[in-house]
Amino acid sequence: MKLTLQNVNYFKDSSFQFGNYSLDISEAGPFFSKLDSGIVSKFNNCFIFPAFCDVHVHLREPGFSYKETIKTGTLASARGGYADVCSMPNLKPVPDSLENITVQQDIIDKDAVIRVHPYASITKNQEGKELCDFESLKDNCFAFSDDGKGIQSPELMEKAMIKAKQLDKIIVAHCEDNSLLKGGYIHDGEYAKLNNHKGICSESEWGPIKRDIALAKKTGCKYHVCHISCKESVELIRQAKKDGVDITCETAPHYLVFNDMDLKDEGRFKMNPPIRSEEDRLALIEGICDGTIDMIATDHAPHSEEEKTRGLKNSFMGVVGIETAFSVMYTYLVKTKIITLEKLIELMSINPRKRFGLPLNDDICVFDLNTEYNVDPKEFLSMGKFTPFEGHKLYGVNKMTVCDGKIVYESVF
Repeated sequence: MKLTLQNVNYFKDSSFQFGNYSLDISEAGPFFSKLDSGIVSKFNNCFIFPAFCDVHVHLREPGFSYKETIKTGTLASARGGYADVCSMPNLKPVPDSLENITVQQDIIDKDAVIRVHPYASITKNQEGKELCDFESLKDNCFAFSDDGKGIQSPELMEKAMIKAKQLDKIIVAHCEDNSLLKGGYIHDGEYAKLNNHKGICSESEWGPIKRDIALAKKTGCKYHVCHISCKESVELIRQAKKDGVDITCETAPHYLVFNDMDLKDEGRFKMNPPIRSEEDRLALIEGICDGTIDMIATDHAPHSEEEKTRGLKNSFMGVVGIETAFSVMYTYLVKTKIITLEKLIELMSINPRKRFGLPLNDDICVFDLNTEYNVDPKEFLSMGKFTPFEGHKLYGVNKMTVCDGKIVYESVF
């Protein structure tokens, strides 16, 4: 059916226009299936965006479905306005072979309500010792990453970059130097992680970035840095871009809003890398404004209640954010006039797809930007309920998400 939304602001050619917006719908939601005509006026003055793309999510399936499933994670993503999410490889089995990545893809094909693009791991079983068979995985993965673990060996990282360059794939790096971590490790059922949250120093992040920039320059590999959190990382990447290195990076909403003075002794504030100083936060903001930081990703990382209620020190690493990312960034960056709404759409929709070669399609989300709401994790569709934004008053409520012509999320009342 042809659906026409009247009197809306829609994004076209990098700017917003006001008027009627029409799209083809192959599968209507409960509200729209009851329409006598295809004309809707309930969205007056709402904003239509190209649906968002998150290159860094943890959907936890296969292997950890007690934390999240493909179904719940993609439903949550649709509620957040996303049509594309890219699933990190810290799973069981690790997607380090065609056989293993097919296990994940079968679940995606069966249960996902939006598009899910699976990562393959860089090393076998994410152990950082031996490369996966990149050739057998290249046609079935989004990119290569050992997210959750840093590649400690520069020789191995160089080999990975050479192989990725040959296959025209991107290396996506979780940058963390284990030799600089303090406080010891615990095992959380997925991979070894630092017990002492405050022991994750900035150099453990920017040191590997500095190393990898040199390797990316040497090999010509496409290189992307996950969740940067400190001022040194911003400056290294800024200079690398000036030097012609094929490098991009992301940061997450929590690093742009909080500093370490906001931390509470609660698991919902524990993630890796940690929230850092106000100086670091401001450097990230500057990186967003000048284009050093290319995109905003959530690092949506659900855990169970038992795993996240051990205080800041002993809770597992990772917070959820896919359902609140846009409204957080709209409230704290756009309404405060730090960036424009057009810039935010570039960061959340345009740039991620451009970098990773994903088509924009005709997917949309429809947001009411004038409505304020309180973040209540009990309302989340994700199985993960632990967010540092709990209780925050945010602007921007998603009314509808359309993916591949299907209404995958609908909340029009």
